[in-house]
Amino acid sequence: MNLGRLERQLAFIVEIDKCKEVLRKSLLISSHRRENDAEHAWHLASMALVLAEYAPPETDLARTVAMLLLHDLVEIDTGDVYIYDVKARARQTKAEHAAAERIFGLLPPDQAIDLRKLWTEFERRETPSAKFAAALDRFQPLLLNFNTQGRVWRHHGVCKSQVLKVNEGIADGAPELWRYAQDLIENAAREGYLVE
Repeated sequence: MNLGRLERQLAFIVEIDKCKEVLRKSLLISSHRRENDAEHAWHLASMALVLAEYAPPETDLARTVAMLLLHDLVEIDTGDVYIYDVKARARQTKAEHAAAERIFGLLPPDQAIDLRKLWTEFERRETPSAKFAAALDRFQPLLLNFNTQGRVWRHHGVCKSQVLKVNEGIADGAPELWRYAQDLIENAAREGYLVE
């Protein structure tokens, strides 16, 4: 057994436990508590398994699930940025790349390269697997917001056009889910969960 390798793997595993403390803006449906990044990743991975039939052709489901489990690890260093805060999101990119370098760099070099490639694939959203993963990453907060009567949207004064713009990428990775999402957004506006 290569103890140096195992120690690096365990250092990574211990580090990513911090995802449980990175709070997102979305609320859990059944309570007023904010979702954390670990819960978000688990929920997305579960959604990928259940909603796989809506993925683009040639999607590698295992690859999609791996991306979903890894995609927000960088937020251990950067924190979560509200998706509707355009200025903060623009500043986030450089910080996330530095975080990816540090966090994946804890692993043995071969694994660091492989997992960093998955993270980069998700960020670029060019492959069917990454497009599906990104679609789910946008769809899940939309579901949470709708099912909490838009509480976070209302708190931040988010309007329907913002939600449509931020979530339109769902169409690239799951057109049927985008059609459903558009209906949810319309219903949310009708119910007063969003500013018109």
